[in-house]
Amino acid sequence: MSLKKLLIGASIASSLFASTAIAEPKVEVLHWWTSGGEAAAVKVLMDEFAANGGTWTDMPVAGGGGEAAMTALRARVLGGNAPTAVQLKGPSIQEWHEEGALSDLSEVAKAEGWDKILPDAIAKIHKCDGVYCSVPVNVHRVDWMWGNASLLAKADIKMPTTWAEFNDAADKLKSMGITPLGHGGQPWQDATLFDSVLLGVGGVEFYKKAMVELDLDALGSDTMVKVFDQMRKLRGYVDDNFSGRDWNLATAMVMNGEAAFQIMGDWAKGEFTNAGKTPGNDYLCAPTPGGGYLYNVDSFAMFKVDGDENQAGQKLLAKLIVGEKFQTAFNLSKGSIPARMGTDLSDFDYCSRRSSYDMAVSSANGSLLPSFAHGMAVRGVFSGAVTDVVTNHFNSDISSAEATKALVAAVKNAE
Repeated sequence: MSLKKLLIGASIASSLFASTAIAEPKVEVLHWWTSGGEAAAVKVLMDEFAANGGTWTDMPVAGGGGEAAMTALRARVLGGNAPTAVQLKGPSIQEWHEEGALSDLSEVAKAEGWDKILPDAIAKIHKCDGVYCSVPVNVHRVDWMWGNASLLAKADIKMPTTWAEFNDAADKLKSMGITPLGHGGQPWQDATLFDSVLLGVGGVEFYKKAMVELDLDALGSDTMVKVFDQMRKLRGYVDDNFSGRDWNLATAMVMNGEAAFQIMGDWAKGEFTNAGKTPGNDYLCAPTPGGGYLYNVDSFAMFKVDGDENQAGQKLLAKLIVGEKFQTAFNLSKGSIPARMGTDLSDFDYCSRRSSYDMAVSSANGSLLPSFAHGMAVRGVFSGAVTDVVTNHFNSDISSAEATKALVAAVKNAE
């Protein structure tokens, strides 16, 4: 090889970390992955970062929906001491970009070819004014139903494909003294139920109208009343001690035979995996009744920070996150599927392979939908307003018609 080619190759290899040759890559990472399965998954990234010469300072903030983490983030930014990397999602990324808080990752993106290996819909989420400002870790499916295989076999029940079938199965389980639905009474978990029920009862186009476009006619429709009617049915299928329960404890109820079903995103599978459980034998997975695919993408945004070592850390972390090695190892632990196209799924289980297949189908037919409950569909002020109505209805005796009217009013007030 000629000296010229060697020099060019060296220049390309070093450009990603320009001006950081003497800087040890460092990151302080704020996230809310604190359950057993989540902690195992994030350790994959910590270990790979360390293996590449980096120093990781962990800043986990408990709370499955990330509300507490976002409160901590705001305090840090207002104090002029932003973390180097933060777990963010959907419209929140754009909101922080508009505040001028995020770093430009275009140098890494170009070097690693992100435009060629990320689906267009996923890439779009992570660009701010056309420039990469965050990186996708995975793709979660939200509209999943998990079942205890032994309990369902005992009751001679198959995984429901309609809400009517689910209600019949739940009534049968209840008559046998079995808690039909493991659930945690926290607002984001109530909203997660609502996500799946709305898609299943209303369908894909109705979901788009109501939860993405915030169309007032859809929000105030008879269909929405039926959605709240089904939510009321679900409320009757949870145990008396559900209030305040963390989501992973509800997953443990299914795992331990204390409940037959849980409706939760596929991060629940990370709990089963971490406990050594296998799909088909110990537990069952199926999309919740209805069509479409509700996605939730975990992402990391790099905040503007001073110091060569911090900026080198951000570039290294961004590169590793989109790399195939991490995308495989992390998602095997987390229960999600890789955001990177072309990743080998041979080591993934049936639930993950089905999720990947369904996402491809939904992407092609227009039924790939952003989850309202997990901050992907609309900005926080609107998702918060909707969640307040949903959780108030779930935890009170207000009628479905009253909840529907309150939903319209809440969205109007949030404008």
